[in-house]
Amino acid sequence: MISPSPDRLGLLTDLYELTMAAAYFESGKSQDVATFELSVRTLPPQRSFLLSAGLEQAVEYFQNFSFQADEIDFLRKHSAFEGASPAFFEFLAQLRFTGTLWAVPEGTVVFAEEPLLRVTAPIVEAQIAETYLLAMLTYQTTVATKTARIVQAAAGRGVVEFGTRRAHGPQAGLLAARASYIGGCMGTSNTLAGFELGIPIYGTTAHSWTMSFEDEEESFRRFAEIYGPKTVLLIDTYDPAEGVRKALHLGLPFRGVRLDSGDFLENSRQVRKILDEGGRPDAQILASSDLNEYAIQTLVENNAPIDLFGVGTELVTSRDAPALSGVYKLTEIESGGRVRYTAKFSESKISYPGKKQVYRFSGPEGEYTRDVLGLASEDFPEAEGLLTPVLENGKRLSPPPLLEKIRERAAKNLSRLPENFRRLEDSDTFPVEKSASLQNLLEEVRSRYTLLPTGAGSKEKSS
Repeated sequence: MISPSPDRLGLLTDLYELTMAAAYFESGKSQDVATFELSVRTLPPQRSFLLSAGLEQAVEYFQNFSFQADEIDFLRKHSAFEGASPAFFEFLAQLRFTGTLWAVPEGTVVFAEEPLLRVTAPIVEAQIAETYLLAMLTYQTTVATKTARIVQAAAGRGVVEFGTRRAHGPQAGLLAARASYIGGCMGTSNTLAGFELGIPIYGTTAHSWTMSFEDEEESFRRFAEIYGPKTVLLIDTYDPAEGVRKALHLGLPFRGVRLDSGDFLENSRQVRKILDEGGRPDAQILASSDLNEYAIQTLVENNAPIDLFGVGTELVTSRDAPALSGVYKLTEIESGGRVRYTAKFSESKISYPGKKQVYRFSGPEGEYTRDVLGLASEDFPEAEGLLTPVLENGKRLSPPPLLEKIRERAAKNLSRLPENFRRLEDSDTFPVEKSASLQNLLEEVRSRYTLLPTGAGSKEKSS
């Protein structure tokens, strides 16, 4: 698994999740069954859709969730838990996830306010998971979405993820390799991603290899002699035109050349001309360094003779939209056989009550036309419900999907989203409606918590 150590997941959360857990327990609420939903409140200005990713690591989290003895000892000694009884720590020692998980399959196109997953479990189990789930799903969804935009801009030319060295930590680099493959990259430079996940791995050389030789052509020769027709030579350490001439002068097989600096449009045209005239029209040109979807789109529109793009920093950090407004909200709670619906009314941060489902409608050619966010109990026969059951009673309902299948789902989803809803700039807003039943439930909940003025103050309105 590519998540943190499976025996150290209990403490991988914010402190307030655990102080709430203790308070739930001491208040006699630990067996109340809560439903939480994770969604993205609003899309960044630079995004018109999201490509969901990270669910598999969420499932791994739930299946491995526990507290070790030394972790419990650490909490027992912490000042934040001075008011907790010994019984709480005994409770933590036995705690496992026993609930239900419904989720949108990875590789599905989603939009603002639509749940990526829904957790129903005893409230402590569901509450503690918040931090991990938000971190895992929003990061991978961010990278998968950025990748989809980059791959779209490349217009059929290959894209390789080169970003581990610029990621926010080595684990983030591994997760980014996974998410970028879902989003459409042909592979990654991350070797561990190849080992752990079976993602195709690619690499060339660094400038240090060339500079370690007194003669540039000799550095090319030695590398080509070792790697033969798979060789890709980095030709712009000194001068790209001279570099490619030296590569041709070798008379040795090589697959292509890489440009890592300068004016990619002019340099690629010059290099392509030299390669063609040198009898190597088959040799590919790879470009890398500070590329994003906008730069790639410009190169493609100007017919730059570049066959492959290596994208690093901009992809793994999603530099123009590096974070999503992910939220994990309590939507209902069951106690003593009674269900109480919950919602938040804060300005600009409203949440909707009840277990929800995303109903997706399609046109005659299979294209997506609109979504309805409604209650899970509703029925829209002509629509597809996006959230599907994944865990029940803490147990997985089906084997984990192959990464290739997730990647195929992503490509199919993106192909069904009309072009006007996925343009890189000035994209239209995909229509997402709230069902009448959902709106009505919100107003019912709101009426319970609306305070009416009285002569001496306020009181809760009866419902």
